[in-house]
Amino acid sequence: MSTAVPSRREELLAIAARLFAEKGFRNTTVRDIADAAGILSGSLYHHFDSKESMVDEILSTFQNELFGQYDEILASSEDARAKLERAVRVSFEAIDKHPHEVAIFQNDADHLGSFSRFGYLADRNTQSRQVWVTLIEEGMRTGVLRPDLDVTLTYRFIRDTVWVAVRWYRPGRGLTHSDVADQYVRILLDGIAQPSRRR
Repeated sequence: MSTAVPSRREELLAIAARLFAEKGFRNTTVRDIADAAGILSGSLYHHFDSKESMVDEILSTFQNELFGQYDEILASSEDARAKLERAVRVSFEAIDKHPHEVAIFQNDADHLGSFSRFGYLADRNTQSRQVWVTLIEEGMRTGVLRPDLDVTLTYRFIRDTVWVAVRWYRPGRGLTHSDVADQYVRILLDGIAQPSRRR
């Protein structure tokens, strides 16, 4: 099976994403990106008018893909536990496939959100919260999850423990993203105590 060769534009976006993730958006210059790509800064402007346009395309493309998957989960006929498991797995797969994009969002969303063109980042934050809250509430309503959970705290726990993995997970080293998701799902839904020791 043949693999599509990335376009020059895609190559430049991949280089920019890596630099934004490693150095931070504010600390990365157009010259840094051009140097890493082996071109003159002026040549970069044939493809993009600014580094803001580059990070905009990087984040919007990634988030469109991620939230498209979340929408499919919410619309599925699976039970609440299966939906939660799928959402966790999709999230860890995103960290595996798009570590730079996830890191940029984690590190620079607040700064970027201060500019009007990135107003959609706040909307995505709200949408993400709604995805998880919907899944948690469905789980509680259908008896999959405990009825005494605090929905907001549970959402924050899931959000923070899933996405912080971008800081330590390294694709191709040790556990796969599927291995991590398997462990996480077991901890999240079944706990870490032996069944006989649970209160």
